[in-house]
Amino acid sequence: MLISLKLFVLLVLANGAPVVAAKVFRHRWSAPVDAGRKWFDGRPLLGKSKTWRGCVSGALSCALFALATGQGFLFGLLFGVLALTGDLLSSFIKRRLGLSPSERMPWLDQIPEATLPVLLAMGWGLVGAWSALLIVMVFTLSNMWISPLLYRLGIRRQPY
Repeated sequence: MLISLKLFVLLVLANGAPVVAAKVFRHRWSAPVDAGRKWFDGRPLLGKSKTWRGCVSGALSCALFALATGQGFLFGLLFGVLALTGDLLSSFIKRRLGLSPSERMPWLDQIPEATLPVLLAMGWGLVGAWSALLIVMVFTLSNMWISPLLYRLGIRRQPY
């Protein structure tokens, strides 16, 4: 059960560290991952809200937490990279659907960024399928509940 809590915290870090980094560093290191490129449909590849600052802060925070809690730096780094890859995939899909950056799409906003790294944890032998499913669902539902709270507290720029 403790490993499930650690994995949940890693997901929260991967999701939250970019938000905190944006507050701390403001416009520094805010280059968009897609460099402003557009896809064949004329829409942005990802959007300007997906930055290298966010990718680095999310992956590094996961790596440091995993190191501190005994899972190892490499596991944490890979976990964070996969969580952020899932987030980028969500953004790519949302742009194809015509949604603007930071526009809400429940389930799509959470499931890819939780599922990819939890699959790594399964492959690493840390959790089984039922625990993995529970972690993804708890993260998804708590993210839907906590994000509006963080917005009201002035931590997030969007309520989702």
